Amino acid sequence: MSGSGVGETATPRLRRDRAPHPSAPVTLQGPGLGSHVRVPLGETGFSVFPLFLGGGEFGWNVDARESHEILDAYAELGGNALHTADSYAAGRSEFIIGEWLRTRRMRDDVVLNVRVGGHPDHPGLDSVNLVRAVEASLTRFGTDRIDVLSLDAARGGRGLLEDTLATSEWLVESGKVRAIGAHGYTAAQLVEARILSSAGYPRITVLDVPYNVLHRTEFDGDVRLIASAQNMAVTPSHPLAHGFLAGETRTRGQSPKSVRGTQVAANLNRRGSRVLRALDAVGMELGLPDAAVAVAWLLAQKIVTAPIVNAFAPRHVVECMRAVGVRLSRAQLSDIARAAE
Repeated sequence: MSGSGVGETATPRLRRDRAPHPSAPVTLQGPGLGSHVRVPLGETGFSVFPLFLGGGEFGWNVDARESHEILDAYAELGGNALHTADSYAAGRSEFIIGEWLRTRRMRDDVVLNVRVGGHPDHPGLDSVNLVRAVEASLTRFGTDRIDVLSLDAARGGRGLLEDTLATSEWLVESGKVRAIGAHGYTAAQLVEARILSSAGYPRITVLDVPYNVLHRTEFDGDVRLIASAQNMAVTPSHPLAHGFLAGETRTRGQSPKSVRGTQVAANLNRRGSRVLRALDAVGMELGLPDAAVAVAWLLAQKIVTAPIVNAFAPRHVVECMRAVGVRLSRAQLSDIARAAE
């Protein structure tokens, strides 16, 4: 993910003798103020900071020590929502997050959203593999529960939806899972899931979908209408288009030869350049890095609850968290959207 614009120097501690004004944006003067900023996570019963910290880089491009520093930075600024998947670094991401939760004694303070269905040892969403996936994740985390279990139909398409939801019902009733989310489901599948919920199966209340100003077609349309009609909490993944919208890479020569570099390079075209210029212009007006402007654009979409951002360093977390509390004008939103056409 990410972008620059915030220095690496330590921030001074915030005085806590006076409560912040409710309309004030999240300050960067010290930790803790963001703990006052919470939004309902749909109908799950959880309240979260309107930005999930993703664990997509943990155990892959970021080692355990650096991952813990990123998690510390997020928690110190008031964040309380973590997202990862059992397939990230073959489960290493879950282990790193679990170790952090244990050593910092943060489990009861954090909403844990876990995507399952893509781990090579138990792929798919059939009943047997789904139970095995959850049990394996709980072991790696070192916890007794997953707050939101996100069913990954994109990578784990095997298994009938009714069987998947029936197994999910058992997981909820057993206390291993608190709420059900979805990733990669079609509009028709979401409608079918809602019909099945009327028969007693658990409802899908959180929707994880790739969505950002450059890539909207996968969500806009029927899926968006259904998510809105069902009052789902939408948590967009890839809000920075794999880091491109942070604005650090402007030419192909700057793009590293890696999986992430290839993903970023895919947007190095005229359309991508127009979007970066639009983010630059808004960022200049507001004194924000491009990453914060891109996240603020997402948060301005009424249906969005909390984007999921991945980070390579603590400063990237700070950049993205600066988006919370920012109110883009209609003209700014229009300029950004028009640049992406």
